[in-house]
Amino acid sequence: MSRILCVMILALSVASCGGGYSTPPRNLDDACSIATERPQYVKAFRATERRWGVPVAVQMATIYHESRFRGDARTPYRYALGIIPMGRQSSAYGYSQALDGTWDEYRRETGRRSAKRDKIRDATDFMGWYMNKTREKNGIDLSDARNQYLAYHEGHTGYARGSHNGKAWLLRTAGDLQARAVLYETQLRACRRL
Repeated sequence: MSRILCVMILALSVASCGGGYSTPPRNLDDACSIATERPQYVKAFRATERRWGVPVAVQMATIYHESRFRGDARTPYRYALGIIPMGRQSSAYGYSQALDGTWDEYRRETGRRSAKRDKIRDATDFMGWYMNKTREKNGIDLSDARNQYLAYHEGHTGYARGSHNGKAWLLRTAGDLQARAVLYETQLRACRRL
C-alpha cells in the first residue's frame, strides 16, 4: 500500500473517532434547535425526567449555565503572580460541572460506577439525583429552577445557611437561569418536544 494511502486511512480513522459532542450545539437560545441537532440530548433529558422528576427545561437551563452544553467544560486555571499556573479553580467537569467528591458520591449511591461527566445521559442523571437530594434536604420543588440552581451552586448546606444571599452575581445568574428555563419550556411546547 502506498505511503500516502496509509496516511489518508490513518487520518480518516482518527477523524472518525470524534463526535463525542464536546462542542456545543449551534443555537443555544433555541431549545427546539438543540433538540433537532442533538436528539440524544432529548432522550437523556426525558430519561432523567422519568426517573427523577426534574423537568426537561430545568435540566437544559442548568446545563446551559454550567457548561454551555460543552461535555469537556472545566473551570479556568488560577495563577500566582498573574503568570504561574496553580491548578484549576475547582474539580468541576463536564456538562453538569459536578465536583469530584459529589460525582463519586453519586456513583456510589446510584451504583453507576462507570458513569462519566462528559456523557450527557450520565450528567443529566447526576443532576436529577442531586436535585432530588435538594428537594429532600432543602424543600425546593424540582420545577423551581432558580432555587434548585442556587442549591446546586452553593451545596445543600451552603444554601441552608443562605450563603447565596451575599452574592449578587449568583442571584442574577439564578434569575437568568429561571428565565431561560421558562423560555426553553415555551419553545419545547411550541415545537412539541415536551
